[in-house]
Amino acid sequence: MADQLLFNPRTYDPTHFDPETRRLLRATVDWFEARGKRRLIEDYRSRVWLEDFLAFAAKEGLFATFLTPAPDAGRPDQRWDTARIAALNEIFGFYGLDYWYAWQVTILGLGPVWQSDNAAARARAAELLQQGEVFAFGLSEKSHGADIYSTDMLLEPDGDGGFKASGSKYYIGNGNAAGLVSVFGRRADVEGPDGYVFFAADSRHPAYRLVKNVVDSSKYVSEFRLDEYPVNPEDVLHTGRAAFDAALNTVNVGKFNLCTASIGICEHAMYEAVTHAHNRILYGRPVTAFPHVRRELADAYVRLVGMKLFSDRAVDYFRSAGPDDRRYLLFNPMTKMKVTTEGEKVIDLMWDVIAAKGFEKDTYFAQAAVEIRGLPKLEGTVHVNLALILKFMRNHLLDPVAHPEVPTRLDAADDGFLFRQGPARGLGSIRFHDWRTAFDAFAAVPNVARFREQADSLCEFVATAAPGEEQSRDLDLLLAVGQLFALVVHGQLILEQARLTDLDEDVLDELFSVLVRDFSGYAVELHGKDSATEAQQRWALGAVRRPVVDGARSARVWERVEALSGAYEMAP
Repeated sequence: MADQLLFNPRTYDPTHFDPETRRLLRATVDWFEARGKRRLIEDYRSRVWLEDFLAFAAKEGLFATFLTPAPDAGRPDQRWDTARIAALNEIFGFYGLDYWYAWQVTILGLGPVWQSDNAAARARAAELLQQGEVFAFGLSEKSHGADIYSTDMLLEPDGDGGFKASGSKYYIGNGNAAGLVSVFGRRADVEGPDGYVFFAADSRHPAYRLVKNVVDSSKYVSEFRLDEYPVNPEDVLHTGRAAFDAALNTVNVGKFNLCTASIGICEHAMYEAVTHAHNRILYGRPVTAFPHVRRELADAYVRLVGMKLFSDRAVDYFRSAGPDDRRYLLFNPMTKMKVTTEGEKVIDLMWDVIAAKGFEKDTYFAQAAVEIRGLPKLEGTVHVNLALILKFMRNHLLDPVAHPEVPTRLDAADDGFLFRQGPARGLGSIRFHDWRTAFDAFAAVPNVARFREQADSLCEFVATAAPGEEQSRDLDLLLAVGQLFALVVHGQLILEQARLTDLDEDVLDELFSVLVRDFSGYAVELHGKDSATEAQQRWALGAVRRPVVDGARSARVWERVEALSGAYEMAP
């Protein structure tokens, strides 16, 4: 019987979506499967531009259907629906991050447009999507990275209500082919935030000069330069502080896609790894007969299940967000930071098992091992997102408020609030529902109860031994605290989704045994920090717990992992 928790192209039938979404998702899977594994790997290794993939997407109207908000739609099935966007992220990740990347940076490029009141620019973007064009997000620069306070893209007024834009951008995906590039810059004649401008540019314009692809990959991560590019009034998307907010709010939308891409990568790699290990005989036994191999593969499996549970539940908060409920602003950097780093651990665990096989050129795993590293580093580093998560810690752990329960959101609705997020500030005022409720529902599961002890102890730490004013400048120490907090949030949403989906209790217990170990590891790391006080050191060692061991439970979970052997293999 196929594992119901992992994506499998052989059995995939997303009946929970509307008919057109279901058709497009299945058509995408079928297109990749028809191309076969050899072509998939050859294209990755030869770094070809993705023309055939984009031609398929254009023919099917894939991007236009999934990425046109309802107010700008030309057809009733067009909407911005985070649930089906997440499903497509997973499929793209499963077959190759190059395909996902062209889609991801199109999403980023559209963010400032769909947030704009410029009706002409919105209509132009909708038409370009209909034509099968891709988009780009011109924010970062070679000298400043994503430090948008310091942009060197300068706009000089032309005397006719428009501007001439000059400057360069770096790390800009799709910059070689985008029908529309959302470019961030500042007016040369206005100081401070009032001078910011977001404008729409065309990569085919003579004043747009493509310099190079800055990476050795099919992903076209461009450097481009504008030389007195004419910016007409109808090209201006945002000015002043609104341009700054549009940049941050676009990243809020875009960074969410990294988690499900990571999940797709891990799923494909897991089928390969388990199949290889289970059918390889070493010292007269299958490799999977060795206890350490079983532990590593089982840990990889339950971590992957946790990634999926957390991400699926985070979709609900994203889709249910509004001006009075911005909890997604915590769960969003969590998906970007926590889920993608879990993906690295999953790949590493499997790679320890399959060893040299993971380097072979005819495997998907070889590219998965490379591509999984990129996701934690895109749309802000792990450290940047951990620092962001810390802003929510005290309110989340110690000061909950009542919120209506957020339902599972698989309905065919447009997620319009994502383009009306408003000013990108006020994070410290966001309030959360009581995290303990999710844990109470599974108090009888031994390792959930054990982890709950650790979570309660973290509340005690925040109340009595939290970093003081001087320590708050020690980012190294704060990041260790952030990892502990992130585990509690991770566990909370996993449990919420486990209840909604009636997850097998053995899998849940085994997953939380891993989280107990993780919490203990981060506590020991905090204990060793240079600036940790004696009280913090005592707390850290006191928070260490041993998971509840159950050999029968672990054996039942192993049976699920073992069943992945041969469950899916991509056609040649």
